[in-house]
Amino acid sequence: MVKESRAKVENTIQSSVQKINTRPPVVAILGHVDHGKTTLLDYIRKSHVVEKEAGGITQHIGSYQIVHKDRTITFIDTPGHEAFSTMRARGGSVSDLALLVIAADDGVMPQTRESIAHIKAAGIPFIVVINKIDLPQVNIEKIKKQLADCEILVEGFGGDVVVAEVSAKTGQGVDDLIDMTILVSDLQELKDTSHNPFSGVIIESRLDRFKGPVALILVKEGYLHIGDTIYTSSTSGKVKSLLNTDGKQISYASPSTPAEVLGFSSVPEVGVKVSVNKGKSSIDLDKKEMASPTDFSKRITKLKESEVRLIIKADVSGTLEAIINSIKNLKQDEYKLKIYYSGTGNVTESDVLLAAATKSIIIGFNVTVGTSAERLAIEEKTPIRKYTLIYELLDELKEGMEALSEKKQEATILGEAMIIKIFNIENTKIAGCVVKEGRINKNDLLVVKRNGKEIGRSKITSIKQRDTDLNEAIQNEEFGVVLEKSIPFTKGDIMSAIG
Repeated sequence: MVKESRAKVENTIQSSVQKINTRPPVVAILGHVDHGKTTLLDYIRKSHVVEKEAGGITQHIGSYQIVHKDRTITFIDTPGHEAFSTMRARGGSVSDLALLVIAADDGVMPQTRESIAHIKAAGIPFIVVINKIDLPQVNIEKIKKQLADCEILVEGFGGDVVVAEVSAKTGQGVDDLIDMTILVSDLQELKDTSHNPFSGVIIESRLDRFKGPVALILVKEGYLHIGDTIYTSSTSGKVKSLLNTDGKQISYASPSTPAEVLGFSSVPEVGVKVSVNKGKSSIDLDKKEMASPTDFSKRITKLKESEVRLIIKADVSGTLEAIINSIKNLKQDEYKLKIYYSGTGNVTESDVLLAAATKSIIIGFNVTVGTSAERLAIEEKTPIRKYTLIYELLDELKEGMEALSEKKQEATILGEAMIIKIFNIENTKIAGCVVKEGRINKNDLLVVKRNGKEIGRSKITSIKQRDTDLNEAIQNEEFGVVLEKSIPFTKGDIMSAIG
C-alpha cells in the first residue's frame, strides 16, 4: 500500500462521520479463486465464514455489514471460481466500490482479469488488495507489472489506483485497508436515499425446507419494514421476518443494508429489483445492470465512435495468444479494435453480460456457446461470432473494419466534383473537374464513383488552376487534380472529398 499518513486518514474518517445525507458504502470483493477474499472478510468480521464453505471456496454471494470507527460498511463477497462468474457480475451490480484481491504468491490469474473487466465495465473505483504478504518470496513489483499489462496502473507505477498490502491470515495491513476503503468511498459522496420509497435488489434466494422462500435483499433506497408488501417481476409477498447479517431479528432495514426476508409467495430470481410499488415491479434490474452498478448508462466510459470492442474466448491459451497478436497486427485506420477482455473456455452468460454492458462483440474460437448464454445474447442483442480457423476470423474482421470505415467516410463527405475532361501530360493522368458541392481540399481523400459505385480512392498529389497551385477549390470552380494512386477514372465520374 502506498504509505499514507495514518493521522491524515483517521482525521478524514472522523470528519466524514459528521457528514449528513450519506449512506454506508457497498463494497464488492472480487478476484481469483483461493486468493483469500473470504478469509479477508472473515478476519474483518472476526468470524469463521470460510470454514462453512464446501472445499473452502465461496459458492454463493454473501452480504455482510461491519462497523469500523463508527462507520458502517456493507461487503458483498463474490465467488472467485470460474463457474460462478455470472454471480460475480451480479455482485458488482450493486456496489459503490470494489476490492480486487490478488494473492502475492500467485499474481494475476484468469478470474483476476475477468474481475478487472467487470470492474471496468461497472465504472466504479477500486482498490487493489495484495493478500498473503506473510508468505516468503513474494514479488509485489511483479504483480504491479502484471496489472500494468491489464491496463491497471497503480500508485507508484504510473497511475492512481491504490494498492493495499495485507495478510488476511495475520491481519497485517487490514485496518489500513478498511481506512482506505472508507476514504475512497467518501470521495464519491454517496447520497442518502432513505427518503425515497423502498427499492432493493435480490442478492440471494432459496427455498428453505422449513421457512419457505427466503431472499437476501440489499436495500438500495428507502426503508424495508416488517409488514411491507413487496414485489418483483415474478412474485410478491408480505414481509414476515427481517434478519440482519448476524442472524438477529430487526424491525427495518435502511439503505445499503442487507437483510434476509421471509414472506415471498415463491422464490424470487437473483439479481432482480424488488420494491413496494406493484406498478414498477415488472421493471427488473435488467441484465445489463447485473454486470454493472445502478445508473450504469451514466457511469460507463463512453464508447468512442471509432472504437470496436471485442471479447475473445478461445479453447486454449496458446491459440488465444496467437489470435490477440494477429489482431494487434491488423492494419487499423479509421476504426480501432480494442480487446476489452479475453480468456479461455466456453462463452458464458457472464461474457454476454459483460459484452452487453461494454457494447462489445464476442469472438468465440473453437469454443461452444451455452444455451442460456445464447438466449441471453439474443435478448441483449449482443453479437457472437464463432470460428475454427484464424484466417477466417481475421479476414472477417478486416472486411468489417473496411465496411465501417467506408460507412464513416461516406457520412462525412465535404465536397463533390465532376470530371469534365481528361488530360495526359508526360505520362501523368490529370482529371479536369468542376466543384458541384462543398469544396475539394488538397489534404482530402478522394473517393471516385461511377454510377454511384466506388471504383477507387486516393490522396491528392496536386490541385492546379491552369498553372497556379491551389490549396482548395470551392463550388463552381474548375481545377485539375493529380492522384497518388492510379485509378481508371473517366469523364462523368464523381470525386467525393473525405476529410
